[in-house]
Amino acid sequence: MLRKKILIFFFIFLIIFFYFFFIEFKTNEKSEENQSETKTKIEKSEDIIYKSNIIEDVNYVTSDADGNEYIISALKGEIDFDNPNILYLTEINALIRLKNSGYITITSDYGKYNSENFDTIFSKNVIIKYLDNKITSEYLDFSLERSSMIISRDIVYNNLDTALKADVIELDIKTKDTKIFMYEKEKKVNIKSKN
Repeated sequence: MLRKKILIFFFIFLIIFFYFFFIEFKTNEKSEENQSETKTKIEKSEDIIYKSNIIEDVNYVTSDADGNEYIISALKGEIDFDNPNILYLTEINALIRLKNSGYITITSDYGKYNSENFDTIFSKNVIIKYLDNKITSEYLDFSLERSSMIISRDIVYNNLDTALKADVIELDIKTKDTKIFMYEKEKKVNIKSKN
């Protein structure tokens, strides 16, 4: 009988031992999984940090063969890792000094600048000023290479005499030739005289 009690006690002890052993083993296993997940998350966040290349107070100055100067500044820029020539800009101010013709100022909330060919896309709250002319829109594609400005999306043009609404304004920087049109042929450019 004593032997039977010892044997039962031994089996109960083994069951309790294995029970705690497996619980501890599972806890350690989960802890290692959590540590592994945490390590993976940290590695991923480090990848994000290393892949994020933000520059503050961005300034670029260039000029073309005709002597026109192009100055662009932004509060912040972020380099595109797939193409290091592309810089995404925030709060942009640009100045285009046209030889023998004054200057154009451009502001926008966002932009995309190509440091290789100096082409710039301005977007959201775009304001263009030239002499007594002011154009507001949501998008401007400026290219020194093409010598053109293509302004689109919710265009409103104002000068001392005229107010105009259109879908697109295309301007050749060299010749000053301008095309103003609507996307849909049945719609007309809206021009109002202020006098």
